Amino acid sequence: MRLSPDEMIFWQHGFLKINATIVFTWGLMLTLAVGSLLITRKLSKELERSRWQNLLEIVVTGMEKQIGDVGLRHPEKYLDFLGTLFLFIASASLCTIIPGYEPPTGSLSTTVALALCVFAAVPLFGIEAQGIGGYLQSYVKPTVIMLPFNIISELSRTLALAVRLFGNMMSGAMIIAILLTITPFIFPVVMTALGLLTGMVQAYIFSILAAVYIAAATRTREGKLEPEAIH
Repeated sequence: MRLSPDEMIFWQHGFLKINATIVFTWGLMLTLAVGSLLITRKLSKELERSRWQNLLEIVVTGMEKQIGDVGLRHPEKYLDFLGTLFLFIASASLCTIIPGYEPPTGSLSTTVALALCVFAAVPLFGIEAQGIGGYLQSYVKPTVIMLPFNIISELSRTLALAVRLFGNMMSGAMIIAILLTITPFIFPVVMTALGLLTGMVQAYIFSILAAVYIAAATRTREGKLEPEAIH
C-alpha cells in the first residue's frame, strides 16, 4: 500500500526522479488550463447563452459570494487566486475515479506548496491594501510584545493548512485501499463516493481559510471600512 504518490517513481537518474506527484500535478494543471480555454473561448454577453456558460457563471458567482461573505470587500479581486486553489484541490479529488490516478494532494510536498502560496499571498494582498507600514504594524498589535507570537502564528497556520489537507487526503485513500482488500465489492464504492465528498469539503475549507487569512491581512489599520465600501 502506497502512503503517498511520491512513492510511485516513473523515471529516476541519480537523485533526479519523476514521480506520480509531479506527473499528476502537471497533468492536472494542463487539463485545467486547456479546459478553461475551451470553455471560455466562446463566451456571450447576450441573453442567449450556452449551458456551459450558465454553469460557469453559477460557479463563479457562488465563489464570489463565498469570498464576500468572509469579509473581503472586492471578491473579484481575489477570485483568481482563491478560485484556482479551490478548483485545483477539488479537481485533484474528483479525478480519483480514474483508474491508476493518484491525487497529488495526497503528497505532503504538494500540500506544503499550496500552503506556501497562501503564505506568500497573504502579505502581498495585505501590503497592497494597507501599505507596507500599515501591514507590518499589524504584527505589533496590541503591543510590540506580540511580535514573536504573531510571527509564530503565521508559520503555524501555514503548517496547519498543509498538514490538514495532506492528512485528510491520505487517510481517505488508505481507508479505501483497506476496504478494497477486505470487501472488494460494496464498501469501496461507498467509500469512493464519500472520498469524493470529503475532497470537495477539503477544497472548500482550504480556500475559505485562505480567504479568512487574506481578509485579516487586508483590514485597515483602524479596523474601519474603506470609504468606497461605505457606499
